[in-house]
Amino acid sequence: MKLVRRFVWSAAALGLCLASAVQAQSSPKVSLQVVGNLGITTQYKDLEAPFWTKDIPAATGGAVTASIKPWNEMGLKGPEVFKLLSQGVFDVGTTQLGFVAGDAAINDATDLAGVSPTIQTFWEVTTAFRPELTRYYEQQLKVKVMAMYSFQAQVLFCRSEIKSLADLKGRKVRTSGASQADFISYFGGSGVNMAFGEVQQSLQNGVIDCAITGTLGGYKAKWYDGAKYLYALPINWGSGMAAFNLNSWRKLDAATQKTITSEYARLEKAIFDQNVRENDLGLACNTGGACSEGPAGKMVLVAPAAGDVELRRKALIEQVLPRWAARCGAECVKNWNATAGKVVNLTAKAN
Repeated sequence: MKLVRRFVWSAAALGLCLASAVQAQSSPKVSLQVVGNLGITTQYKDLEAPFWTKDIPAATGGAVTASIKPWNEMGLKGPEVFKLLSQGVFDVGTTQLGFVAGDAAINDATDLAGVSPTIQTFWEVTTAFRPELTRYYEQQLKVKVMAMYSFQAQVLFCRSEIKSLADLKGRKVRTSGASQADFISYFGGSGVNMAFGEVQQSLQNGVIDCAITGTLGGYKAKWYDGAKYLYALPINWGSGMAAFNLNSWRKLDAATQKTITSEYARLEKAIFDQNVRENDLGLACNTGGACSEGPAGKMVLVAPAAGDVELRRKALIEQVLPRWAARCGAECVKNWNATAGKVVNLTAKAN
């Protein structure tokens, strides 16, 4: 049986190599300029960068090569990526949808604060609404959606003690999207729009009281140097997207397009699985637990208060969802209700 399995695996590997070799001979060579997601993250270092420097060249038999840099190493702050991609400044780009929710409310549709209690629900919501987002980006920005991502649970990192969502009253909280800001304001806090790279110092200097990001992302950015309390209630999941400039995509032949599409599906799943694994790791790394990523921080881990899960949904229904619907408009809301809304049993109403 082992011999048979070994033969099957060898045959599969040989078939892949032959397919890549054939594609390399028949497909024109192309070199792509790629802007990757936040460079400090394991998502970028372990998966996204190798995807372009190793996986795609191997899968296409060398027909496609790429130069990749994360947006934060290019002097960008994140929100500019899709606009520059639309203009053809580079061929491929990745960033967070919350960053561009101020440009168009549809960008918040897959990851509204409070709508997905678990990452599994987030993925179901994303899958349901994805065709609408794909249509929007192709028609409005001339870019092709290739993959949808997230990070770990987006949670609160705070300088002073926080025991419940009610403690957000009067606090200045860095948010990364309009729906996060609506969520914070529901509890009497103030959402602060601030670039990711500015957050650590702002926490240390007391410019802001709290900030929201993924559990491991906050550790990688050393937010534990300024924040002392980590409130482990997922607010949302940091939805992100990878996309091709449509003109760049259309220059690729059909075989190359098929290969890249297939490889992106594999990357998408790998990132989802990584986020599931790393959620608890991020909590541990920030709060003195076992941490494979480096020395653990000394934050206090605060479990969600009794009733805060219900309060999270209350904030969603009473403020986050209505305000988002007003920004997104009737057609957008209609499409959301027919897709994502059915997943979470909610109906939004546009004014």
